[in-house]
Amino acid sequence: MNSLHSWHAKLIAGIRDPYLSDLGLLALRLWAGQEFLLAGYTKLSGGIHAPEWFSGLSFPGPLALLPADLNWVMAGTGEIVFGLAILIGFYSRLAALGLLFITFVAIYTVHFDLGWAGWNQIDTDAGLGFKVPLMLALMLFTILTQGSGRYSVQESSP
Repeated sequence: MNSLHSWHAKLIAGIRDPYLSDLGLLALRLWAGQEFLLAGYTKLSGGIHAPEWFSGLSFPGPLALLPADLNWVMAGTGEIVFGLAILIGFYSRLAALGLLFITFVAIYTVHFDLGWAGWNQIDTDAGLGFKVPLMLALMLFTILTQGSGRYSVQESSP
């Protein structure tokens, strides 16, 4: 019994090691950052003009006053700039806040009416639901509340 207790204590001590605990934040930042970089690149690689489906969307609040092309470029640019910031750990909390705004606008305008769809339908019209953006939002919330961790360009202070 003592050996089991000793093994458990060593395991818990290892998990509490700050060098190991920040690996989770690093993995989360790398995944979320590359997802947003890719999304922004995909948007802007087609040009600065919004596609037809995007032009017909109803945007919330003051974004409704802006032309669709400007909303398209701002979303793509924000995803690239903030995605890169999260990826390298530079002002990660501010970048997470910016990406949370972009994500919630996307959920509100595009994904919510399409329902709860997940990974297994992601490459189909049924896969455009809000489950995946919501999971990304939860990742961003973690970065917003925890910072970028020790493995970052700008180590966040607690």
